[in-house]
Amino acid sequence: MKKFTSVSDVENLQEIINKALQIKENPLSETEKGKGKTIGLVFLNSSLRTRLSSQIAAQNLGLNVLTLNAAQEAWNLEFTDGAVMNGGTVEHIKDAIEVLNQYCDIIAVRCFAGMKSKEDDVNESILSQFEQHAKVPVISLESATRHPLQSLADCITITESWKEESKPKVVLTWAPHIKPIAHAVGNSFAEWMQEMDVELVIANPEGYDLDKNFTKDVKVVHNQDEALKDADFIYVKNWSSFDDYAAMPEVKENWMLTNEKLANTNQAKVMHCLPVRRNVELSDEVMDGENSIIYQQAKNRIFSAQAVFSEILDGINTNN
Repeated sequence: MKKFTSVSDVENLQEIINKALQIKENPLSETEKGKGKTIGLVFLNSSLRTRLSSQIAAQNLGLNVLTLNAAQEAWNLEFTDGAVMNGGTVEHIKDAIEVLNQYCDIIAVRCFAGMKSKEDDVNESILSQFEQHAKVPVISLESATRHPLQSLADCITITESWKEESKPKVVLTWAPHIKPIAHAVGNSFAEWMQEMDVELVIANPEGYDLDKNFTKDVKVVHNQDEALKDADFIYVKNWSSFDDYAAMPEVKENWMLTNEKLANTNQAKVMHCLPVRRNVELSDEVMDGENSIIYQQAKNRIFSAQAVFSEILDGINTNN
């Protein structure tokens, strides 16, 4: 593996899921693999699970870990090519990445959608610069359009939670929120689930359809009760409008997930990437109930990261 920014960078999804599950059984099985190598974790946005799980995963592999909270601790970055830097920005992203090239064997970066320019977000205006200027493997810790380490953790969680021979029905359902939320988790989950042996249905109100470049031919239902019928897994997530970019069209129906709605399912397991706004996106009774596998999902963030870091190190060691 030369980089990791989407499911297309994974040669065999089932193999890397199996690898992650093996790592989960023995997280310290490869403590020498990263010895003498450094991973730089660059955060342009807030993080809890991604930051901690990435650090644990890297340490489990013997990697030296450098963590930079770039939005707070670094110089104000300029991202525009050809900019005349006579204002508030101090260092161009090209120069920052070139320095990271000197210090790191792997660069992992987290950058959210700006939610102002649809074109900039769709074209990954920040992540694309890391891919362009980095001379070492780049890993996405979330970007404007995708959250691949989260999605791999989701695949791991579904795989270890489903013991039937039949194909599970997985529903990605929109949830209410108090502010416009980016599309990365929803896009990414839809993209990865299409590589899994599942029946995927997306449920969202009118005006909230995700980008077809990610959902492709997946069935989209605008009635939540209809979508949830006989579901085996429910992934709860909010996102804003894609067509009317970052808007929040009015929704009159109640889309918050409750136990009453779960009664219509096949005792569905409930997932969420966290953080979650309790009693807005889903109720306490669901969050804390026996159907919730949300914390299991969060723990699997360690093993998704460790599997990817291990694969990247294999590539580095082969090239050396």
